[in-house]
Amino acid sequence: MLLLLMAELEREKQCVHQQAQRAHQQQYRADGLQKKSDGLYLDNLRLQVQVDRFKRWYYGSRADRLSTTLELGQMLLTFGEEFDSKPINKEDLPPGEKPEEQPRRIRKARGRRNLENFSNLPVQEHVYELSEAERLCPCCGKTRAEIGAEDSWQIEYYPGHFERLHHVRKKYACTSCDAEGENPRIESADKPAAAIDKGLPGPGLLSYITTCKFDMYLPLYRLENHFERQGFRIARSTQSIWCGDVADLLEPLYRRMIKQVLQSHLIATDDTHMPMQAKAGAPADRSSSVGWKDKAARAYMWVYIGDDEHPYNIYDFSTSRNREGPIHFLGDYDQVLLADGYAGYNGVVTGNALVRAGCWLHLKRKFVEAERTAPEIAVAVVESVRALYAVEHAAKAMKTAERLALRKKKSAPIVAALRERLDRWKLELIPKHPMADAVKYALNQWPEMTTFLKDAAVPLDNNASEREMKRVVINRKNSLFVGNERGGRTMAILSSFTSTCRRLSIDPQLYLTQLITNMPVVGPEELDLWLPDIWKMRIEPPPL
Repeated sequence: MLLLLMAELEREKQCVHQQAQRAHQQQYRADGLQKKSDGLYLDNLRLQVQVDRFKRWYYGSRADRLSTTLELGQMLLTFGEEFDSKPINKEDLPPGEKPEEQPRRIRKARGRRNLENFSNLPVQEHVYELSEAERLCPCCGKTRAEIGAEDSWQIEYYPGHFERLHHVRKKYACTSCDAEGENPRIESADKPAAAIDKGLPGPGLLSYITTCKFDMYLPLYRLENHFERQGFRIARSTQSIWCGDVADLLEPLYRRMIKQVLQSHLIATDDTHMPMQAKAGAPADRSSSVGWKDKAARAYMWVYIGDDEHPYNIYDFSTSRNREGPIHFLGDYDQVLLADGYAGYNGVVTGNALVRAGCWLHLKRKFVEAERTAPEIAVAVVESVRALYAVEHAAKAMKTAERLALRKKKSAPIVAALRERLDRWKLELIPKHPMADAVKYALNQWPEMTTFLKDAAVPLDNNASEREMKRVVINRKNSLFVGNERGGRTMAILSSFTSTCRRLSIDPQLYLTQLITNMPVVGPEELDLWLPDIWKMRIEPPPL
């Protein structure tokens, strides 16, 4: 009986051990399935974020706006409150209040719009009269007298045209000396120096091609067709060579503008890719948007925006996106650099010990892109950024010291509260969660994001340089790529002048025409007189 009991006890122990093993295996499988489920869930969130980003790029608005029901509900709530507060009928007005005291909706008048500078256009008058036969009265046959006239206006456009300028340089010689068998002292009359030595294009034609290409983003093959419709065909290859010659002519002034920008207290910078035609056997740009990816090499265009005291927009072309580009351009610059979170700026920041400022709209964009994965966090961050911009709007017209004091008073508490939330969200979120990436980006860029609280000259965002990058993007869509490094340098130089003209509200064609006309005879000591802002002051003196 004792042996039987001991055997039964052993069997029970084995059963308990087997049950424990089965439970452990089931728990292990459950943990594995849970991990797999969590991984699939995170992968699904990441894919959803990518799909939303691509949809926004191709079909949606470019602005970084939330699309959750929380923002929509808030908009509907605000609209309902405003709608309920407005009276519908006259009987709904408070007693003693007149209907005309209520704000009324202003309707735009339909029909002709008022055009600016209409009265400044030259006038060509056309008078229409009845013939002698039409003036006879159909009743009595006598001639009707003129009693007035009806006036109407119309705007007409006459296309430009080409002209040949025939330069004839008269030669003079001393006939008396020639008769004596001596040197006749032959001398020719001077003519204006040409932008291109022995070249056919005049300054007006060169400035027009430059403006169309780098200010209106027209590719040269369209200009070729445009000129052909006007009766004179100029091959796109010829136009390309002329643009390079203009860049060579203006390069000394371009270098002078670079020196001026490097004296700025704050420089805003950004970059984008600009495909370059690949050489035979060179690695191709597989991420290029052009149709022939195997013929385009990766290259980049950088922009550097000077402050208000040095109002120049400078473009720089490079064949790589490494830190050598900013290091080469900035040199020993040691002030404030406003840029996004690209790590290529770290080398110049560390080497020059300059201050780096961040962009709050880049931070906001990270949370908007991951909005669907954690809507409450996205809404909280967006509301904080809006509050910061409200403070900036109120401080727009203030002086530097007043703006900095207002930032420390109102913006600093908003920034501190947001930092506490970011630290809390970092602990709550799974490390691989898409919203955790946005939180990590914000915390990593936090020293740069808070630079504006110490320097009133630093804006909240880097929109100034991003707007200038749109010029490159539009040109890239129309022209697809540059032919070689010389073409990229030409684009950088001429885009710098057209972009600066737009910044200063200067007519680029007028400025470039005068610049191309005079640059062949301008000495190094006179370059500053032809900087865009100084040229504008010379032709348009500031009001007293």
